[in-house]
Amino acid sequence: MNANSAEDAAKTAGKEDGKRERSTVEFPYMGLEDAVSVAKGIHSVVGSGICQHDQLAAALDMSMNSSGYRMRLSAARVFGVADPVSGGMKLTDLGHMIVDSTHEREAKARAFLNVELFKKLYDLYRGKMLPPASALEREMANLGVAQKQTERARQVFQRSAEIAGFFEMDRAKLIMPAGVIDMAPTAEEKKEPEKKIGNGGSGGGSDLNLDPLLIALLKKIPTDPMAGWPGASRVRWFRTFAMNVSQIYDGEDEPVEMKIELEEVAPK
Repeated sequence: MNANSAEDAAKTAGKEDGKRERSTVEFPYMGLEDAVSVAKGIHSVVGSGICQHDQLAAALDMSMNSSGYRMRLSAARVFGVADPVSGGMKLTDLGHMIVDSTHEREAKARAFLNVELFKKLYDLYRGKMLPPASALEREMANLGVAQKQTERARQVFQRSAEIAGFFEMDRAKLIMPAGVIDMAPTAEEKKEPEKKIGNGGSGGGSDLNLDPLLIALLKKIPTDPMAGWPGASRVRWFRTFAMNVSQIYDGEDEPVEMKIELEEVAPK
């Protein structure tokens, strides 16, 4: 979407706001590709620092006073790749991942699921056939999208799902991109009480004081050794775990790179 069309959309939305109900579920008016452009713009100007609005607008080739620019910043915030600060914007941890080509694929999937509306639709239609456009818009209205905004919400949703890789395997279904570990809880995990990880204490274990993302990954390890754990799945898990450990603990001047491969062992 170009700046002029974005401004027109914003003006139209602004006029409609006074006449219609407000959406009660959050979603961006611009797609994931626009949020990524903000993250890359910030990174190109200041790296990990605070990017002032005049600097970022210049990097995006937009006017910092335009509605299109404000809508793009809003999209970056909703997707979770950048946060507003006094006088400008700065990258989030996810934003740093999304500007890194080695982590961009997973980061886009996570950014897509950061959007409240998109996550609800993913939970609802995960692995299922998506309904036709009109039915999908009705479902969005049921989830809290204002009636007059359902078409825009659907278009942004479908475009963002494609950019994030959720249509790679089947254009009619929302499927987590290959190689990205699904952090959403399974049906069984939702039923079970919170599991304790670790030993010690009469309560059967104590929580590890780790980043929640690492805890979620540890919970993905199969608990039944007899059921097995395919080598390719293990490699994907270790790669994801190593990537997130690096993201959390590496200093800017001491990055650590790990190479994890599946080694074929010849039968004896």
